[in-house]
Amino acid sequence: MFKVSDLNKRDIVNVVDGSKLGPVKDIHIDVEKGTIEAIILQGSRRFWLFSSRKDFIVPWGAVKKLGKDAVLIEMHDWTV
Repeated sequence: MFKVSDLNKRDIVNVVDGSKLGPVKDIHIDVEKGTIEAIILQGSRRFWLFSSRKDFIVPWGAVKKLGKDAVLIEMHDWTV
C-alpha cells in the first residue's frame, strides 16, 4: 500500500529509455469507478523567460511498477 503524497518523493523512470521524468504534480481519479486513471507530471521549463511548462499525462496503464524509490512507467511515444 502507498500514499498518494509519497508519489512526489519517488523518481518517475521510463523503462523504454531510462529517462527520469517528473515530479508528480497530480493524479486523476475516477471517483465513480474508484480507480486511478492517470498521473500528471510537471513539465520542465527549457528557457526561463520564453517558454511555459507543459504538464504530461501518463495513463495509469503505463505504470508498470510502484517501487519504494521509483515508479517505473513504459511510454514509447514520450516527448519532453
